[in-house]
Amino acid sequence: MKKKIYLAMLAVCFALTASACGDGGAVITDGTKTEGAADGKKAETGTTRLVSVENVEKYITIGEYKGLTLDNTVDAITDDDVQAQIDEDLKDKAEPVSDAAKEGDLVTVNYTGTKDGQTFDGGTANNYDFVIGDGQMFEEFENGVIGMKKGDTKEIKIDFPSDYADETLAGEEVIYKVTVQNVRREGELTDEWVAKNTDYTTVDDYRESIRSELEKNAKESAQEVLKNTAWSTVLENSEVKEYPQEDVDKAVSEFKKSMEVYAKQADMTLEEFTDSQGISQDDFDEQCQQYAEGKVKQNLIVQGIMDAEGLSLDDKESLQLQDKLVEQMGVSSIAELVGTYGQDYVDESVGLLRVEEFIIKNASVSEKVANGDVLADDADAVAENAEQDSDQNVSDEDTDDSGQDNSDVDENLEEELGTEDVDQSE
Repeated sequence: MKKKIYLAMLAVCFALTASACGDGGAVITDGTKTEGAADGKKAETGTTRLVSVENVEKYITIGEYKGLTLDNTVDAITDDDVQAQIDEDLKDKAEPVSDAAKEGDLVTVNYTGTKDGQTFDGGTANNYDFVIGDGQMFEEFENGVIGMKKGDTKEIKIDFPSDYADETLAGEEVIYKVTVQNVRREGELTDEWVAKNTDYTTVDDYRESIRSELEKNAKESAQEVLKNTAWSTVLENSEVKEYPQEDVDKAVSEFKKSMEVYAKQADMTLEEFTDSQGISQDDFDEQCQQYAEGKVKQNLIVQGIMDAEGLSLDDKESLQLQDKLVEQMGVSSIAELVGTYGQDYVDESVGLLRVEEFIIKNASVSEKVANGDVLADDADAVAENAEQDSDQNVSDEDTDDSGQDNSDVDENLEEELGTEDVDQSE
């Protein structure tokens, strides 16, 4: 478990160097376009660079990044998706009631569990929320809360199954003393509920707003996937010839400083911290090197493409990306962003976003709509294909290998034998 915590920290540190946050505003075309100066000449290279070397080509062979064939696949939003979001909203805005709890209610409880009259680890909680009937708690526990009102206290007996994961409780009887703190109930979706809880006045308007928001989110998610795919394609097809040592050393130092922050929070030295996570010094040094090489490879590719295409971290487009980054990171200014994450993080993030946009602008991108595993060129087509697949699946289930429809065979046989009401568990 400790090593998992450490590896999660490692992933966070690397994610900060490979941040592609933001909606790129890419221009989707059927062919390829080259971004640059109007006269076809390279724009003037900026002074801010991501690597210490001038001749990037000496250190890396960059994979093809213009003319890629990519799909921009947007998930179709179905009526079920809209209803699921509405159900969540109804649950989130559940209101307190004074009557007895029933299935579907959101209840808040305090409970203390005892085994043989003694409390045990993990058996006590305060202000614990769960929905009766969702299966979050043992069925006996949920059923025991049914009928209780706010302020009621009762004891509920639970017989833990013999195969329960915690061996100290497996097969044991536990008594929970439960006090209900609150009972909340979902409202009914009506125009009145909509007017009270949303910015809309009718169910139809509210439902349409949910659909629009889900569609917007789907498009933004698809754009993120498109950018990641574009970048991953170039990254995987690029090969480092030699790592510039100055950049690697800087990245290793950066990684160690990040880990020292975590160690300090745990009131440990770096060596004590890695040891507590079950990480040997050799493993730690190897992970430092992997982090550094991954970061340097990324920066070499980004800087190489920017050099080749006359892009710059100091040009108008990159400054606009800085503004987007500020907004998406939830800070008030670029100064705050730099103060929190450092100038290198900002430069690397903007550079990666800039290059991703360039790759997409110069790619052949096909627009697709997805409904589960079904793909099509537009929403109507994907809905039709999904319906056909569903009909085919039903047909396959009801037909045996001989092609005979057997959907009613079992039912008819039961009627003939008079066994349709027999309890099979007997």
